[in-house]
Amino acid sequence: MPNTLTGFTITRLEFPRERPIGDSQIRVDMMRLAVLELTDTHGRVGTGFMGASQLYPLPAEAELTRVFATEVWPGLRGQAPAALTHRISRPRGGNIRALPYSLDDALDQAAWDLTAQALGLPLYRLLGGDQPRVRAYASGLDFHLSDAELIWLFGRAAALGFEAFKVKVGHPDLEWDIHRLRLVRGVVGDHAPLMADANEAWPPGEAIRRLHAYHRAGIELLWIEDPCLRLDFAGLREVRAAVPFTLVNSGEYLGLGDKRRLIEAHAVDMLNIHGSYTGGLRAAWLAHDYGLQVSLGNTFLEIGVHLAAALPGNPWLEYSFQNYDHLAETPVQFAGGYALAPETPGHGIRLADAARQRWRQPEIGDVSGETPPLSRLTQPDQPGALEE
Repeated sequence: MPNTLTGFTITRLEFPRERPIGDSQIRVDMMRLAVLELTDTHGRVGTGFMGASQLYPLPAEAELTRVFATEVWPGLRGQAPAALTHRISRPRGGNIRALPYSLDDALDQAAWDLTAQALGLPLYRLLGGDQPRVRAYASGLDFHLSDAELIWLFGRAAALGFEAFKVKVGHPDLEWDIHRLRLVRGVVGDHAPLMADANEAWPPGEAIRRLHAYHRAGIELLWIEDPCLRLDFAGLREVRAAVPFTLVNSGEYLGLGDKRRLIEAHAVDMLNIHGSYTGGLRAAWLAHDYGLQVSLGNTFLEIGVHLAAALPGNPWLEYSFQNYDHLAETPVQFAGGYALAPETPGHGIRLADAARQRWRQPEIGDVSGETPPLSRLTQPDQPGALEE
């Protein structure tokens, strides 16, 4: 019997974060997401995550299910999961368009998961990797933390074995940025790679001024992430030419076509390939053609570890200590500054039954103020914790 898709479920979840996360543009205090689970002929379940970065509540679970059932499922029912992983739909008119609520990414994750399960392979091996580990850097998402909280967070990350660190910058006051970077440098040591993320806070001239000021203050940065607007290729190229002591990392917010234009504009030193497995592979192949390094930004429950582990050039994977490990039956593990891709067939990230029961929120409404189990930052001995 051919292996095809037979059904789906969508589960809506919502709960408070253990700390505010964000940058100079946004602050987020709640975790809001939905989980897509596809089933196949043999009863296997492929899992994908949608809407995990939403600033506002997702629609009710019934509405998410209706959207998927009417706009997506008719084209999936009876299809082979493996065929979906390489399918190309040409954007044309209003009938072929991006799906809402990150459904595209969730579907991509679930289809690759089922395909790897059917072959009995960990996903990173199906994607072409031969080693399960990838360099991970600790990212604080820390703009809204106090100085004391910042020091504690990065000190704890260093104590847990992380060896590279990324700090949020982009405050209107240049001295605030310098102060924060110095605080983190003082905690993690003089030789640890240090990165900064501006989240498009500056025009090119201000980005250049700031980066030179950091440099004069003795703060050496491995890279500056998104110093200017994502589509200001000329501005990013100007920054890159003016700051030879720091790499320009960009591309996280761009689709594949704009990633190509970013590269062709010679506006980036390191491409952030952040996105789906399929899109990430294509972006990485493109970067490889131009000899560029790649990095991979935050992915929910570190599901992107498989993609990162499959890429050449020892890429970087972002990890930001968010309190969602409890959602997974077995969280991705870390050791010695590396993230370790699960060795079970598929991507290995399954929604835990206890989390489904406790944090399912089918309707939009008041959410309990109870905070879920804390991240491995504060509970290092929980399953999946980074080993020292």
